[in-house]
Amino acid sequence: MTTPEVRTGAVRLGPRSLAALCLVSAVGVAGFGWPLFADPTSQVAAHAQDAPWLFAGLLVLLVAVVTATISESGLGPKAVAMLGVLAATGAALRPIGAGTAGIEPMFFLMVLSGRVLGPGFGFVLGSVTMFSSALLTGGVGPWLPFQMLAMGWFTMGAGLLPGPDRLRGRGELALLAAYGFCAAFAYGTVMNLAGWPFMGALASNVAFDPHADVTANLARFLAYCLATSLGWDLGRAVVTVALTLALGATLLKALRRATRRAAFETPVTFEPR
Repeated sequence: MTTPEVRTGAVRLGPRSLAALCLVSAVGVAGFGWPLFADPTSQVAAHAQDAPWLFAGLLVLLVAVVTATISESGLGPKAVAMLGVLAATGAALRPIGAGTAGIEPMFFLMVLSGRVLGPGFGFVLGSVTMFSSALLTGGVGPWLPFQMLAMGWFTMGAGLLPGPDRLRGRGELALLAAYGFCAAFAYGTVMNLAGWPFMGALASNVAFDPHADVTANLARFLAYCLATSLGWDLGRAVVTVALTLALGATLLKALRRATRRAAFETPVTFEPR
């Protein structure tokens, strides 16, 4: 009886997983950025109620991502169960700071989990975690599908970082901390883009102007981010870095050990005598 070598790296992306991720990301980019390129007469605000359709489409695409990843990687039900446990843990962490001053400890867990599980499962984990936390905190609204997409990208990015099979120790923690710092700002910026086009009624010099060109609106958007969310994003980034450096080594070991036992179990084979 022999037991083949067990893989310890992140879940690899196969062609179907990659295609599903590209499709859902393309839908997300269109959902976030289309007001910048819409015709001035298209009544942008009228599309503020389209979020339920985006949410329904996103759920279908999430199922496609996880199905493709499972079928191509040979992962079993234990891997899906671990995904659920991590999503529940992240959802429970979110209300701790209630977003006050950017204190959101769930982000560091998403960084570490994405690193271990890989980009495909990382995207699904981030999206499902945000959905679960919204149910837990009563934060269900038209912003939810955008939060799910942004958190999915946030977690997926950690799975795309270099050296998942080789880089370990302080170097890996430094890489994850640097990614968490930058991605925390990126998350806040993307979420600002989801609501900013619909604040035109405020008649502010940082509001979206449907009659202005893309360059002018991007300048307005940058001013809007600096004026409204810079402090929150900085708090989120600092908390993510601090928790990653303080708890990252221990949690990475635990996640990799659980992954080896749950997700990467290889069937035992018997050799004839």
